[in-house]
Amino acid sequence: MASSIGDEKSVNAVLRISQLDALELNKALEQLVWSQFTSCFHGFKPGVLAHFEPEVKAFLSLILWKFTVYSKNATVGQAILNIQYKNNLSQTEKYQPLSKHQKLWYLIFTVGGRWLEERCYDLFSNRQQQSFCKIKNYISFGSGLLKLCGLLNFLIFLRKGTFATLTERILGIRSVFCKPQSVRQIGFEYMNRELLWHGFAEFLIYLLPLINVQKLKLKLSSWCLPIAGLSNNENTLAAHCRECSLCGEWPTMPHTIGCPHVFCYYCIKSNFLFDMYFTCPKCGSEVHDLQPLKYKIEMTELRV
Repeated sequence: MASSIGDEKSVNAVLRISQLDALELNKALEQLVWSQFTSCFHGFKPGVLAHFEPEVKAFLSLILWKFTVYSKNATVGQAILNIQYKNNLSQTEKYQPLSKHQKLWYLIFTVGGRWLEERCYDLFSNRQQQSFCKIKNYISFGSGLLKLCGLLNFLIFLRKGTFATLTERILGIRSVFCKPQSVRQIGFEYMNRELLWHGFAEFLIYLLPLINVQKLKLKLSSWCLPIAGLSNNENTLAAHCRECSLCGEWPTMPHTIGCPHVFCYYCIKSNFLFDMYFTCPKCGSEVHDLQPLKYKIEMTELRV
């Protein structure tokens, strides 16, 4: 019997991160509901909800409480994470739902306390009478004391892992799993693959700027499309090289670099300025001397 109780405790224990995630999901839901509600009043006069904002927020929170904690013993964030509230004041280890008194006090502490803080600030912010100032000071002192108690409760929660909020500790309710949790098998194959790919991508980002892609492309094109059997005299250049070896068009202001190929002046000059080690893409010759082609190429040759 003792072993079964111990197993039940170990199964129902809720991680601290799960309880904190549930609180964050609750806050996100409240903000989403409020934003959706205020969007319905965009066509109205600005400031319509300003005077009744605390009451409207309290009413929306009341509706959420009715369909979550009151009916299902769990908030929306807890329901998403397979968590629910358990009456920790019961003497049995089995699951006991919250009593009606606990649910009502939960409503008063969460919704009512927030509404009282916001409304009292509006009521006493512009009052200058001495009695109102005293009440305002008392409320501020009480609010600060509750926040200090909430901080102490949070530190205790980080140490023991139960009662994430001060309201839960006062009411004696704690979070438990709705269903027994099985042991999860964690696989690291996907993580290792992602780490390997990110490391390879960072290496490529570092390496690619160091590679002269244009020179490598010209080198590969010279291997794939070699041209041989041309003499070095200008007549042969004019007869066999009627296109620029870089752009493939009819050479404009044809120039040579000392090899049997012709280039446009702007093509060869821009490439040579970009890379001082530029070589001919056809034969791989380096730029020895950039000189214009003296042989007059007639336009009639274009039709030949």
